[in-house]
Amino acid sequence: MTKREWGTLIATILGSGVVFLDSTVINLALPALSKEFGATFADLQWVVDGYMLSLSALILMSGSFGDIFGRKKMYVIGLVTFGVTSLLCGFATNITMLIIMRIAQGIAAALIVPEGLALINTNFPSEKRSVAIGRWAAWSGISTIIGPLVGGYLIQSFTWRWIFFINVPIAAACLWLAVLYIQESRDDRPRAVDYLGGFLTVGYLALITYGLIEGPRRQWDMFAIASVLAGVLLFAVFLAVEARKSDPMVRLKLFASRNFSGANIMTFAMYGALSGFFFLLIIFLQESAGYTSIQAGLSAIPATILLLLFSGRMGTYTEKYGPRIFMTLGPIVAGLGILTLINLPHASNYIFNVLPGILLFGIGLTLFVTPLTATVMSSVSHQESGIASGINNAVSRAAGLIVVALLGVFGAGNAYLFGILLCAGLSIFAGVSSFFFIRNKTT
Repeated sequence: MTKREWGTLIATILGSGVVFLDSTVINLALPALSKEFGATFADLQWVVDGYMLSLSALILMSGSFGDIFGRKKMYVIGLVTFGVTSLLCGFATNITMLIIMRIAQGIAAALIVPEGLALINTNFPSEKRSVAIGRWAAWSGISTIIGPLVGGYLIQSFTWRWIFFINVPIAAACLWLAVLYIQESRDDRPRAVDYLGGFLTVGYLALITYGLIEGPRRQWDMFAIASVLAGVLLFAVFLAVEARKSDPMVRLKLFASRNFSGANIMTFAMYGALSGFFFLLIIFLQESAGYTSIQAGLSAIPATILLLLFSGRMGTYTEKYGPRIFMTLGPIVAGLGILTLINLPHASNYIFNVLPGILLFGIGLTLFVTPLTATVMSSVSHQESGIASGINNAVSRAAGLIVVALLGVFGAGNAYLFGILLCAGLSIFAGVSSFFFIRNKTT
């Protein structure tokens, strides 16, 4: 690769990596936030979901911004905004300020995420594109191992604020590389931004999330119930609007593909389970089992290592046997892994009490991740692969948003038991739905 291509690749790896990490490392800081700010369980849900709300609601519209106004321009704006909002998160003086800044940080992340692969796609010649994407995926995976270790160290040795401060030099380095090496690109065909679709998406996700998080705190008064119902109604309006637009944010016709619909049903169930499971586990290990932030951060590393070691081989098996068997068995195995952790003792020994469930979960994760991605991409035409990937990405993030919001629905005291049952059930449902929907030949 040329010097410019290396600069582009490193810039996209750093940008995507810092956004992905901020959606997960924050879980390690939740017990510290509870102690310092006196944050309730609902407050902690908002710290996580505020970021996911703005990110999942705006990710598709932000992709359109890049196509129309310039992908590099949107990437640079996102990086600058992400650095500033990270700094403000670190200086938060109360939980309300932190939640507001997390929402703003998610808006910045929504400008970065859609452009990462798009910039690789436009800045590399076709013969080098696959290698570049492979390296991007590999290093993104490695960052998920390094991130919890670094985040746990910063929280334990300094303060939770450093998990935000450290974003600033990373964003600055990424910005420098982007300005220096990335070439601008945009879509040549005339397009319009679907502002109405974006507005409706923000509306229905915000209303549903608010109702689910605040419902228990408000003792499920009429306002909380009305918020959820209004969100569901707004979602129906969103679908009706998108079906009638000539250039919609979400092309509903893609769901005519059985495999595409099945893959997205599985994505919603499985990634919702993934987000909810680790949200609860990290809090439990620190608050109830006495783990340090580093130990809690490292608890899920075996699952990530399995994913990194065997994802490539799963690609080969998917080509040979088709995705259906792996998309069926993987989530079911992962769900059983979650269930093994339902009765964790307060003095949990990692090797005997936690690791077996994590390994089982990791095996399940490894079985389905690559086949799922391959199915999403192969279920639509090549020309529609970008929007298909964007929709699937948005579905996965919206799933995490809603499931984390659901965890406190029966009160904070019952959150762990309810959450484990919910996440295990969603995971098993994902496998069962794949059995009925997914076909080894795209239909």
